[in-house]
Amino acid sequence: MTVHLAILPILIPLVGGLLMLLPPFAGVERYQYRRVAALCLMLAQIACSIILILMVVQNGAIMYAVGDWQPPFGIILYADQLSAMLVALTSFLGLGVTLYSFAGSDREGKYFHPLVQFQLLGIYGAFLTNDLFNLFVFFEVLLIASYTLLIHGGGKQKTAANVHYVILNLVGSSLFLFALGTLYGITGTLNIADMSLRVAQLSESNQLIAQAGGSLLLIVFGLKAAMLPLHFWLPRTYAAASAPVAALFAIMTKVGVYCIFRVYTVIFGDQAGDLANMIQPWVWPLAILTVIAGTVGALASPNLRTLAANLVIVSVGTLLIAFALRTPEATAAGFLYLIHSTLVTAALFLIADMLGQQRGKALDYFVVARKIKQQALFGVLFVVAAMAVAGLPPFSGFLAKLVILQSVTGVEQKIWVWSVILISSLITIIALSRAGTTLFWRSTPSRDNSETPGVSKWQICATFLLLGASPLLALFGASIIEYTNNAAAQLHDIPYLIEVMNLEENAQ
Repeated sequence: MTVHLAILPILIPLVGGLLMLLPPFAGVERYQYRRVAALCLMLAQIACSIILILMVVQNGAIMYAVGDWQPPFGIILYADQLSAMLVALTSFLGLGVTLYSFAGSDREGKYFHPLVQFQLLGIYGAFLTNDLFNLFVFFEVLLIASYTLLIHGGGKQKTAANVHYVILNLVGSSLFLFALGTLYGITGTLNIADMSLRVAQLSESNQLIAQAGGSLLLIVFGLKAAMLPLHFWLPRTYAAASAPVAALFAIMTKVGVYCIFRVYTVIFGDQAGDLANMIQPWVWPLAILTVIAGTVGALASPNLRTLAANLVIVSVGTLLIAFALRTPEATAAGFLYLIHSTLVTAALFLIADMLGQQRGKALDYFVVARKIKQQALFGVLFVVAAMAVAGLPPFSGFLAKLVILQSVTGVEQKIWVWSVILISSLITIIALSRAGTTLFWRSTPSRDNSETPGVSKWQICATFLLLGASPLLALFGASIIEYTNNAAAQLHDIPYLIEVMNLEENAQ
């Protein structure tokens, strides 16, 4: 079984999702069966991801050739410490989303749990593949599932947001194919490791074509990651989605960021000759502007869901800053921040939904409404989430931002990075303070909230699961930082990747 470990995160949701479309799971009245199956599948994926992490830590990266077709010709999966970490993060997030949906949102459509599995399938595949064309395939899998999940439950607002989301991603998929055709035409391969060898050997004229293809990929990944100026779709889309779907989508932008880290470190990294670090002059200002745009959007947000969506944009900009520094230390700091921001923003979407359930027609909008019934519980959840996402001690946000700031070396870089991150954190605190003040203190005392139903135990359990990761990340910070340092060093070690792929031997 360990021989096929790298492909198990893909096979489990694929087979499980297909089985849930068949009897005895099919049918509206069979939702209990689907819940049991979904929970078992998520626990299996978490167990598989933990074993995968242990394997890559003990034995090094795993190269899996599907059908035993060796690189660069076969379908290659590559599990290193980075991809294994992201698979584990996704499965943990998927468990929280699945538990939250048990409160009743999964009954709004009988295909919710199969679609979640297909969404996870695409995300796992994107993290594990070592081939750009297969990356495109897995992108399409996760996007098709996300189209249906976004509109899950129906409604005019979801439909309008979904139309824009689908059109933008269809454009992005077309550009992705153009980029792949361009790069394949001049390198003769789409294997990421093999392409890293061939890019440095291109003639001057072909280098210009490769630069055009690489720039198209940046547009595609920037659209997936919601990098400015391609971020405008995210707040409306995430705010329109149901709470568990929005929480699951917190990992979607990280797929685009991961692709930027992987492709522009391995293919267009320091070993790429004249094309080395070709996108860095563009990423630097775009990363800073993305943080600024997300921060301003958070301050101007009319409700908690939109605020959380804009905080996702802030996290994307912060991760791109870590990438733009182009050092293993900054990359490792970015990986720690990626784990933190994904879980905390996902928890914030769930908190916004539960608050909306208790405030009647006002939902989670920052307006005067009836008093929240379970005010102490939600007050604690909101304060913990706010402190974590703003980067205040003793939570993981403080540790993650601290290691990013410590990874900055140059004086000019320190001025820009420290100023942007610290000012953004301050404004985030102001925005969250304003939100908390309105939601919890500005209420109409004359309105009776005794008839307001309490939230489900599943919702509380899922929120505590995701939010509880923040103090644990800080508590075990030394071990996690050591892991992310090793993952970053492995990502930047291109000769090691070539050795694992046996490319030099296969070329002979």
